[in-house]
Amino acid sequence: MDQLTKNVTDILLATTEEQIRSCYRVMQQLRPHLTEEQAFVEQVQRQLSEGYHLAYYQDGGQVRALAGFRFLEFLAWGRVLYVDDLITDSETRRTGYGGNLLKWVIEEGRKAKCDQIHLDSGPQRHDAHKLYLNHGFKIIGHHFALNFKELKARN
Repeated sequence: MDQLTKNVTDILLATTEEQIRSCYRVMQQLRPHLTEEQAFVEQVQRQLSEGYHLAYYQDGGQVRALAGFRFLEFLAWGRVLYVDDLITDSETRRTGYGGNLLKWVIEEGRKAKCDQIHLDSGPQRHDAHKLYLNHGFKIIGHHFALNFKELKARN
């Protein structure tokens, strides 16, 4: 199926345990540390109660791409749709699923009257960077993190 025949009505929000579970295989490609499906389901359910949304692109009964996002407000940027997770199944990359899902996410941000959309991306994800740049995103800074688990292991 080419990009022109894909339909955004195939994008759904995962709210049930079954829908969340169907996203596990693709999410694990982005987040390989998620090694237990049930733990993934439970974590997503907790995050849903905190404002997280998990959208997935389904085609032929299979999850082809997914996006986890939330709405936040910052003094620096105003109302923001923040994309936590965005991944296309490795078997169907470069077929339009990711681009169509990103367009859908951008439209969700517009509908929610967000001022901006933000996401972080690993430096090795060159294809993803091309996708974001092609959709008008700009590289605006560096993301820094302090991992308490790593600090504890060193001490």
